[in-house]
Amino acid sequence: MKFHILTIFPQFFSGPFDHGVVARAAQAGTLEVVLHDLRNWTHDFHRTVDDRPFGGGEGMLLKAEPIFSAVESIWPQRSPGQKVILLSAQGRKFDQKVAREYLDCEELLFICGRYEGVDERVAEHLVDDEVSIGDYVLSGGELGAAVIIDAVARLLPGVLGNSGSTINESFESGILDCPQWTRPADFRGWKVPEVLLGGNHAEIRKWRTQAALAKTTKLRPDLLGE
Repeated sequence: MKFHILTIFPQFFSGPFDHGVVARAAQAGTLEVVLHDLRNWTHDFHRTVDDRPFGGGEGMLLKAEPIFSAVESIWPQRSPGQKVILLSAQGRKFDQKVAREYLDCEELLFICGRYEGVDERVAEHLVDDEVSIGDYVLSGGELGAAVIIDAVARLLPGVLGNSGSTINESFESGILDCPQWTRPADFRGWKVPEVLLGGNHAEIRKWRTQAALAKTTKLRPDLLGE
């Protein structure tokens, strides 16, 4: 799978993608991340990518022209398997379901908004999806793009050593994952639940289901419609 990132800060990604799952998958050839500097599609001396919004207001907006030029240059003819994603505080909320939707794509191109956002014509006439990673405002879309690529990358076949890791975890079944413990069984007097030490796998599965529901009820009741 191939990921494109259109940004005014390509150097931002040298950290997130040089380590962990994405780095290993890239080294193995399972995925590719290509960085594109938006300023390469400007034509003035100052390489200007932003301007003041019509109607007044605080901040600056990324201009439509360099973004359209960049996307149309990267993909002169877009195929159904190539999707353009705009990172935006106004977008639909990204979650595990959306991550699995993106698995159907061959390539994803992320437009990283900055300042007060982007010219609305980008959202209306260029992108296939507008997403936000949460109900808060970030300084730009770079963090969101890194989060989404990591979430999608780990779902690709062969990226994780254990394929079951992407199934038995939070949000895949509609609730949070169950609590987990490791050695030692007794740490400062806090003990691992006895059922996990007994080796009865049927009882362990039953307990984990109940514990997952209890944790979801406590921390994310919204997932249960409460």
